[in-house]
Amino acid sequence: MSTRQTTTSSWTFLTNHAQVLMCLAINPSERIRDLAVEVGITERTVQRIIVELEADGYLEHIRDGRRNVYKVFSRKPLRHNIEKHRQVHDLIKLINK
Repeated sequence: MSTRQTTTSSWTFLTNHAQVLMCLAINPSERIRDLAVEVGITERTVQRIIVELEADGYLEHIRDGRRNVYKVFSRKPLRHNIEKHRQVHDLIKLINK
């Protein structure tokens, strides 16, 4: 007789990059500290993801006093071959229904 144990796995369907991008699409002035808590990653990881998203043209930041306000370029295509026929706004629309 086998005993099946229930384990809680930590994986998700969306990458941390997608989650950060979607959070910023919803709240463009969200602080890195708050993004880290919401996504469940470190502030340093959020900073790295933002730099990568900006470098690839999915995001830009504008200084507003002491804060950053982010602009998501939602018409950019998704990156993977399986999903490249879709754009960022398709993902945002799917998740935020």
